[in-house]
Amino acid sequence: MKPDHPMPSRQQGLVLFIALVALVVMSLAAVALIRSVDTNTIIAGNLAFKQSAVTSSDRGTETALAWINAQATSSTTALNSNAASSGYYATYLSPNLDDPSVLKSSSTWSDSTSAVATGADIKAGVETGTGNKIRYIVQRMCHDAAPPTAAQCLFGATETGTGSRGVKDATQAGAKVDTAQSPMYRVTVRVTGVKNTVSYAQTFVY
Repeated sequence: MKPDHPMPSRQQGLVLFIALVALVVMSLAAVALIRSVDTNTIIAGNLAFKQSAVTSSDRGTETALAWINAQATSSTTALNSNAASSGYYATYLSPNLDDPSVLKSSSTWSDSTSAVATGADIKAGVETGTGNKIRYIVQRMCHDAAPPTAAQCLFGATETGTGSRGVKDATQAGAKVDTAQSPMYRVTVRVTGVKNTVSYAQTFVY
């Protein structure tokens, strides 16, 4: 005698297979999302470190300007010769910082060839708040280490006016120089920050 209800067919497991595939896909998506968030966090952190290093380079430029002004006020002859241990070179030809290999070489930024930034919150060239190490090199834009002349050096502009936008030369600003115009100086600052962050900044002053 046949039963009143037919026997159920055997399960094929298709739903379970689809559920497992969906679970794997969702897991992979979650892992990708986590990795993306981590990468974005790392990139944002690196950009912050880079910006911090660029900001700290101003401290090196300020120290270099103070050194130049001190030498110009005391004796202009000090600016006519190299003082490598003070980070000063009376010519831009050596070291050749236009060469990237020279600029990035660690020997270019040693204690005997460059100087460290100074300040109230800077100890041994290291900024207390950020941990950035700041070093600088000053190069006079002249061909020779000798008294500056128009034929050998690049000079800054003379005073262009008496208004608020007028540019005063070094003599009018109170510094002692050999000529009415001041030779131009290139200040190159290297900042070494955390996580091997390295930034370079160059400023031309006169």
